[in-house]
Formats: sequence, structure tokens, C-alpha cells
Amino acid sequence: MNFLSLFVLIPLLMMLGLWIARDMKQIRTVAVIGSTLLLALSVYTLVEFLAERAAGNTATMLFTDSRMWYAPLNIHYAVGVDGVSVAMLLLSSIIVFAGVFASWKINPLPKEFFLWFMLLSTGVFGFFISVDLFTMFMFYEVALIPMYLLIGVWGSGRKNYSAMKLTLMLMGGSALLMIGILGIYYQSGLHSMNVVDIAEHGNIPMNWQYFLFPMTFVGFGVLGAMFPFHTWSPDGHASAPTAVSMLHAGVLMKLGGYGCFRVAIYLMPQAANELAWIFLILTGISVVYGAFSACVQTDLKYINAYSSVSHCGLVLFAILMLNTTAMTGAVMQMLSHGLMTALFFALIGMIYGRTHTRDIREMGGLMQIMPFLSVGYVIAGLASLGLPGLSGFVAEMTIFVGSFEHTDTFHRVFTIVACTSIVITAVYILRVVGKLLYGAVQNEHHRELTDAEWWERLSVITLIVCVVAIGSFPHWISDLIRGGVEPITNLLSQAL
Repeated sequence: MNFLSLFVLIPLLMMLGLWIARDMKQIRTVAVIGSTLLLALSVYTLVEFLAERAAGNTATMLFTDSRMWYAPLNIHYAVGVDGVSVAMLLLSSIIVFAGVFASWKINPLPKEFFLWFMLLSTGVFGFFISVDLFTMFMFYEVALIPMYLLIGVWGSGRKNYSAMKLTLMLMGGSALLMIGILGIYYQSGLHSMNVVDIAEHGNIPMNWQYFLFPMTFVGFGVLGAMFPFHTWSPDGHASAPTAVSMLHAGVLMKLGGYGCFRVAIYLMPQAANELAWIFLILTGISVVYGAFSACVQTDLKYINAYSSVSHCGLVLFAILMLNTTAMTGAVMQMLSHGLMTALFFALIGMIYGRTHTRDIREMGGLMQIMPFLSVGYVIAGLASLGLPGLSGFVAEMTIFVGSFEHTDTFHRVFTIVACTSIVITAVYILRVVGKLLYGAVQNEHHRELTDAEWWERLSVITLIVCVVAIGSFPHWISDLIRGGVEPITNLLSQAL
């Protein structure tokens, strides 16, 4: 068995272990062991991948394996990874590991919560290792379906409304994806679902590319919170439990950016060159609109949710620049945003669990009451607004440098518009930090609150270390990602 399949097998075995577990101690033991194994496996994959590249293996995908699944449609269980996939696997395993500790005291129904959480993780990992379109789509759906129950049962606020809205909008995107995938299959001339085979040997007619490219880009773009299909995201984030918000914003939304990159642009480069400007306008609106919307929110989760709309819009914006530097920055932004937004949601959940409010107007002076959580929030905020030395700065600077490689007025203007989001982000981040952590204590009962427990500290420290590591030592991750981006940008340049 190819070792990449362990990314799917381990969560499934965890689900079996959770089903057998009889008390909270056993549930936690299974969750910790499984998430630790996933983290170790992702590090092993990274080391082996770098070793293969250093040895001169220049194949587009490494560690490939393919097993016939459904012969009449030539559907295979096919796996493989490139630099982008390896980076996404590493991100996913880190957030799953941190999410387990952030959910240490989940209540009610802890067993059922972790069972659905692991099913969601199965879909995420399976999606990133798949190189067969049908298998990728199947894991995509596996990742989406548990969200309804995780929000509807364990969420807060308008959880039923939010869960239904999220499900309906993402299923609408899935319908567009199914049309796009079937069109690619029949029009490529290969009758194959293998992504690499279609990219290298397929020949999708241009008139079909004009139809299929918007189908697939919008289908994945809905999950990436692209304007005007973003409205499910703030409500979903605000109502989800802490660990689900972490995985939702940190990883699940990255499936949208990864899918646009891997399917829409990679398989239809001619249409990407012709139609990118349309979606560049929509994603540019996402970047600025999300940042402005965050400025007027008073709920901590809504602030971070609209911030995610802005940052994920920047991912799609950079992908649509269609050059190596900007697309490398897009993947780095996926990593950076995944880590810092997971950190934000973890801290918000921990603060809410103590204060029982997320309204910043009802809080203040928390730095003197819970200094560990407050310092963690400041670090997350500084990463979000792009402080040098943290991951946000490296990712956003790479995106803007790559975007300015275009010399035409259209791309330059929209790059400048996107750059304004940095200033707007600083406004709402500093506003929240000042209101939440400093000044007078608004509620005297808050003086009796305690700071983070050990499991909360472990979750927060894990994410902070990763944010600092990427920001301070970006070259290794940049080189890893660039190797996965270059085959796609080479196809784009040939398609001009």
C-alpha cells in the first residue's frame, strides 16, 4: 500500500477507535494519538519528498499509485503529491493536531463530535492526495457533509440557519463542479479522470473551455468565499464550535483555492488566460469588501470570518495573476491564513468559554486577567496585518511582487486596490486589540476568570511556532511550493 493512503486510513481507524471508546479519557487518547500520527506522517512525507527532489526526481507528481475503481468510466483511486500538496498536508495535520487540544472539554456528545471531526479530516486529507478528478470530488463531498451536523449540533447562535445556509450554498457549488468534471472527462479526448494525464495529453476544445472553466472556478470559488458567493462563510464561522471553525477556515476553505489551482487553471490554461480578468475583478472585490466588513463588526467571530473572506480572496486573486511568483505567494497565503485564522478561532473560543460573550463592547482589560491568551491574540493580529517576521508578511509581499510583474494598467490598478486591504486590516485588528485587551475591565465578574489551561497552551503555542517559522525562515517552504507551481505556469505560458 502506498504510504499516502495512510492519510485516509489513520482518520478512519481513529473513527473506529472512537466508536469503541467508553469514556472521555479514552476518547481523548484516541484523538491525540491519531492526530499525532497524522502530523508525524505529514513531516515524513515532507522529508521524503525533499529527498526525492534532491536526488533528481523531476516527475510532476511523486509517490504516485493508481488502482482501478470503476472500469466503465476509467475511474481510479489515484494518489500523488507535488510541493503544493505536501504543504497543504502539513497545514492540515497541524490544524487537526491543534484542534484536538482546543476541543479538550467539548460538550455535549464528545464521542460523536470527534467522530464527525475525523470524517471531515478524512475528506480533507483525501482531497489533497488525489490526482483523479472523481476521487478528488468524492473526498471533497466527504469533507463538506459533516459540516452540517458539526455546526447544527455543537454550534452556537443561529446554528441551524447557518448550517443549512452553508450546506445549500456549498452543494450548489458542488453541482457546478460535477458539470465541470464530467465536461473535462468527455471533452479531453482521453476519457480519463487523471489530472496529470489530462494536463499533459488532453486537448479540451476552446469553445468547451469557455464553458467549463467558469463552472469549475466558480464551483471551487464558492468554498473559497469568492464574492458574491461568500455569504455562507461569516454565518458558518460564527456558529461553528472552536475546532470546526479552526479546520473550516484553516483548511476547508483552502480546498477552494487548491481546486481552482489544480483543476480549473491546470487543466484549462487557454481559458484561464482569456477569462482570468473577469474573476480577478470578483476576487479583488472580495479582498477589499471583506476587510471593510470586518471593520464594522462587534462579534469576534464575525470579525475573523470577514477577515477570512478578505484573505481567501487574496489567495484566488494571486492565483489569477497566472505567474510563478504570485501563485507561489497564493499557496504561502493559504498556509499563513490557515495557521493564523486557526489561531484566532482557537483563542476566540477559549475567551468565549470564559466570558460567555464574543461582543467586544462587553469586554476590556483582558490583558491583565488572562495574559497568555491575550498575548496569543496580539501575535495572531500582527500576523494578520502583515508584520515582518510573521507568516502574513512573507505571503502578502510575495503576492504583491508577483502581481506587479504584470505591466498593463488593469493588473496594476487591481494590485494597488488589493494592497489597500493591508491598511484596512491594520485598522480593524488594532481596534479589536485595543478594545478587547486594554483599557478598563467592562465586567467585574471577568476579574475572577482564569488564564489558559495546559491543553489550550499547547494548541496555541503549536500554531504560533508555525506562524513564526514561516515568517522567519520562508525560503524552504517557498522553494517547495515553487516546484509545484512551475509546471502549471509553464502550461499557461505555452497556452498564450
